[in-house]
Amino acid sequence: MTENTEHKKHTPRPQTEVKMLKNRLHRMMGQLTGIEKMLDEGRYCGDILIQVSALESALQSLGYLILHDHLETCVREKAKEEDPEVMEEVMMLVKKLK
Repeated sequence: MTENTEHKKHTPRPQTEVKMLKNRLHRMMGQLTGIEKMLDEGRYCGDILIQVSALESALQSLGYLILHDHLETCVREKAKEEDPEVMEEVMMLVKKLK
């Protein structure tokens, strides 16, 4: 299966979900800015690493939310169409999220 980054979602996300995902992204951007500020201030390495870990966890959580939506919508649609590549795509995406 070739990787195509220009797919369009057939089942649109509800605006409430888009808002929730964007709010999470904005919090993560704030965390990144906070880490940058900690570096500028010469903060203790352990404190910075704790913030990096929190950011990684938040990003992983966002990925799992999007994967869940993908499985419930796009993958389900492809499975109904008996798309033979759907499981290969799912496995590739799960591996990328690990």
